[in-house]
Amino acid sequence: MSTSKPRGQYAKGAERREQIIQTATDVFATEGFEGTALKRVAELVGVKEATLFHYFRGKQELLTAVLAERDRRGLADSDQEDVGLRLLAPIAERNRKEPGLTTLYAVASATANDPGHDSHPYFQERYAQVVAELAEDIGRRQGAGEVRTDVSATMLARLVVAAFDGLQLQWLYDKSVDMADGLTQLVDVLLAPPAAGAPG
Repeated sequence: MSTSKPRGQYAKGAERREQIIQTATDVFATEGFEGTALKRVAELVGVKEATLFHYFRGKQELLTAVLAERDRRGLADSDQEDVGLRLLAPIAERNRKEPGLTTLYAVASATANDPGHDSHPYFQERYAQVVAELAEDIGRRQGAGEVRTDVSATMLARLVVAAFDGLQLQWLYDKSVDMADGLTQLVDVLLAPPAAGAPG
């Protein structure tokens, strides 16, 4: 009998935590994550701002949970037939429409290199997964003769990821930068196999 109440409390706490993550993701997407954003999240959830952190170790854990939710939504919204390189331009377009989350990602990724940082495992695992998935796609394309083979699939994947992050950073400073078009052109140029009869 005594176990039912703790279980109920745990379920309620998990539900409230999920509500905070969903609300924060929506708010941060358009309003950013600085200033009064957390106060706005608390108002929408129906709690005091300080109460938000009864469900998280601190602000950084909440921000990391928001980034993970952003990833989950991106996968849920994507065409399941689109994988690897074909996903890059749609992801860039989504990021353009969610400037607050894109800024959060850029700021957090730049400060989470310390292994003791709350977001370090998230970014370490995310980069490893993205590189592996892109490398798998590039490897298939190399086997089909669609992509250059003089550079390893893993290195090409790392270069593409680096270009994505670089274009995104430039876009944060200059909204005229077209990330999706830039990535499309990069893939066409960087990965194209040598023309028939070309030296090398």
